[in-house]
Amino acid sequence: MGIFDKFKSGFKKSASAFTSGLKNIVVKKEIDDKTLDKIEDYLIQSDVGTTAASEIREIISKTKIDPNKDTAEEINIILKDYIVELMKPLESFDFFKKKEKLNATLVSGVNGVGKTTTIGKISKILKVNGNKVMLAASDTFRAAAIEQLENWAKKVDVSLTKSSQGSDPASVAYKAIEDAINNQFDQVLIDTAGRLQNKKNLMEEYKKIANVTKKIDSEAPHDVILVLDATSGQNVLNQVEEFNKIIPITGLIMTKLDGTAKGGILLAVAKKYKLPIVALGLGEKEDDLQVFEAEKFADAFTQIN
Repeated sequence: MGIFDKFKSGFKKSASAFTSGLKNIVVKKEIDDKTLDKIEDYLIQSDVGTTAASEIREIISKTKIDPNKDTAEEINIILKDYIVELMKPLESFDFFKKKEKLNATLVSGVNGVGKTTTIGKISKILKVNGNKVMLAASDTFRAAAIEQLENWAKKVDVSLTKSSQGSDPASVAYKAIEDAINNQFDQVLIDTAGRLQNKKNLMEEYKKIANVTKKIDSEAPHDVILVLDATSGQNVLNQVEEFNKIIPITGLIMTKLDGTAKGGILLAVAKKYKLPIVALGLGEKEDDLQVFEAEKFADAFTQIN
């Protein structure tokens, strides 16, 4: 099974639910205002967001639908074209490429989004692309988090800097970058504790980790990746808003798109924030992180082709 097939298959539960729901609305050849209202409401319910839903409604209303073709399929094509146009500029292939000098990446997100697992998957892609990778276990609150990252480091055969549970997270990040520079690593991925965006003390510590990295490299962290859980729905927008205030986000990764999640939330995030989308998580295996491609996401979301 190729990457695209795996992506489409993994995303099928949420996408199939979406497209079948759309077909139930579009039962007539002619799209009247009532049907347009239903389509817009359905898109909003699917977490696409009010702005995107309104724009898609407007495009459908102005598009001449061929009465000889399946109306629902024609609307799906309109939706696919909209997604590609919106998301193509947000592709972020450079993130995974071999770097000319050390690239320090801070990985953040609220509890339970799959942050540590995602770091392990990222490190595998980076390594395949020729990068020498170091992981920093800066989630020192939980011994389990340190152990989990250590297991991933062994699984994908990359280096790890860690300390004991309860130690200063910023000092672990500092040591990892220091060791990486001295040993000519290309990438450092810094795991951070899962934190609620409304907990001020935790967010201050998160900021401290970023500030400490600047003592070694004034441009660090070079990337700040926010991991999001597709099952969180509209709460995702609030997470992006709050984390972006603390340290500007350079890329997003959305996980748990393999379940019954409404994948439409990614459209809402893309429309509102226009932040680069680095990858999508589709499962627990080490190969279940897919580098984001707008065309493939649009195909999978609409289940076209």
